[in-house]
Amino acid sequence: MPETQIVLTLLVILIMLIAFLREWASPDIIALSVLCLVVALGLVPMDKMTSVFKNEAPLTIAALFVIGGALETSGAVDHIGRVMKERLSGNLRGAILAFSLVAGFFSAWMNNTAIVAILLPVTLGFARSKNIPSSRLLIPLSYMSILGGICTLIGTSTNLLVNGALRDLKITPMTMFELSPIGIPMAIIGVAYLTIFGPKLLAPRSSITGSLEIEQRTTPLYHILISGASSIIGKPITETIFGDRDSGIHILEIRRDGARVMLHMSAITVEKNDRVLVAIHRRRGGAPKPDALFAEIGAEVLSTVDGIVSELVIPDESSLNGRTLANADFRQHYNCVVLAVHRQGVNITDRIAGLPLGSGDTLLVITARNNLEALAATRDFIMTDKPEVLSPEEEKHHRPFHVILAWSTLLGVVLTATLTDFFHGFYPNVPAVPIHYCAMVGALILLWSKVMTPREAYTSIDWQVLLMIYGLLGLGMAIQNTGTALWLAHGLVNLAEHFVSAQNIPWALLWLIFLLTVMLTEVLSHGATAVMMIPIVCTLAAQIHVSPRPYIIAVTLACSCAFSMPMSYQTHMMVYGPGGYRFADFLRIGIPLNLICWVTACTLIPMIWHF
Repeated sequence: MPETQIVLTLLVILIMLIAFLREWASPDIIALSVLCLVVALGLVPMDKMTSVFKNEAPLTIAALFVIGGALETSGAVDHIGRVMKERLSGNLRGAILAFSLVAGFFSAWMNNTAIVAILLPVTLGFARSKNIPSSRLLIPLSYMSILGGICTLIGTSTNLLVNGALRDLKITPMTMFELSPIGIPMAIIGVAYLTIFGPKLLAPRSSITGSLEIEQRTTPLYHILISGASSIIGKPITETIFGDRDSGIHILEIRRDGARVMLHMSAITVEKNDRVLVAIHRRRGGAPKPDALFAEIGAEVLSTVDGIVSELVIPDESSLNGRTLANADFRQHYNCVVLAVHRQGVNITDRIAGLPLGSGDTLLVITARNNLEALAATRDFIMTDKPEVLSPEEEKHHRPFHVILAWSTLLGVVLTATLTDFFHGFYPNVPAVPIHYCAMVGALILLWSKVMTPREAYTSIDWQVLLMIYGLLGLGMAIQNTGTALWLAHGLVNLAEHFVSAQNIPWALLWLIFLLTVMLTEVLSHGATAVMMIPIVCTLAAQIHVSPRPYIIAVTLACSCAFSMPMSYQTHMMVYGPGGYRFADFLRIGIPLNLICWVTACTLIPMIWHF
């Protein structure tokens, strides 16, 4: 029976690996399916299934998402980014150093995805203004948002997930700054590597709009009135010149009797007095002259508004994932027209209406400049351009008091969890306040003080991450309960014994585990890798009669050292399109950084956490 359960557990792991790699579904659906599968196969008892929801890690992560969201909405990070854009010179190494330090510092306290989303338009704007290829700044931005996260317990969701797994295994959890003695040196070395070698290793690439100044990317949009003498009245709009995509004429909006026509273009017939918002733009030039075009079709220009050619990046949580532009009715819902889709280094311009969209895709769009705010509000996109004028809602949040309160709350959460834990060791009467309670109280303080609204708080939480964690915790239980962890640990020990002497086995296994974890993280979710590896390394340490701490730290750090493949981390996919990168760009600069982190961590860990 145990052998059968081990085989079934390994089979579940294999199926999960394939599902993640082939993207059969979103990560949260795959993880929750794994939870149900291990219960159905009897690998986790039915009555133990709900125990995964008692883990405090998702609760902590949710509360910290809210605190991070308050820092984002208050403009704390955005203001610093704008100051950098204004004051930095055009020196490439200086720019890499500055953006890397800012990304690294803030990601130690906030979600790294939010940091990259905030700094992405700032970095692109800086690159355009200083005539620097954006590709030389965006990978450092992504890498340092990851390396900064390993400096504190709350820096990444993976750290908190590992901490929750340790509590389940009855092992002393990590303290707030336990990772700092390794995380800070790794971050410093990462900054030095990117600053010194980045300009040589990063090819000078550009995205579709990356090399253009904002003035060069603007294009007028025309509000036109279809007069009674128009030759296109009564015709389906797709059979007029408006339906010829190659002509460079793009319809953003049609209004009839004062209301927007919310039908698919193929279902609209032109009527007298229709008001149409039109963009005339071709990427390679040759678009018709507006005056001649409107005279030809019998249309009158009522007004013009400023339009912009911009890029929108699709994140994991976007409602557009898996949908096509056609079935999402993109033009009507977002008031913009897609000219091209940038995916994995390729610009797709043909038959894009029926192309299923995915995370990391970059859409080249034409839209009104005053529509950027509405696009950002949907949270379906990561913006590469930001509105020049703050909306009334943003102005309400962007107050010095809100910035101070958001930072004070985060500092209070960190100090309360750290100091109570410290003093509890000397004075047992002082209660050690757990991080999940501190974070929840901090989030409530921000809500009661109106720094953010409940709706904004719910929106700031990445629910996909939380659901994925709950599902993966079930897999961790199965690995531990079925003896799979013991079997795999025994195999690793036997492997090490064939190559090194008995006294060197703990050190050899440390290097092997770190490397194995990094390799898994490159192709698998970092959360899934952590959940699989923690019970294995804890069992392995018990087998060779050493402390599990060095191996736990190694797994935690290695889960945040995925630099070689763009799909290994969401922040990589966020910068992939805007940077105009190719797959080989990540290999060229990421593999050396993987090796540097491997050597640095495995050298320092035994000096701080003894076997």
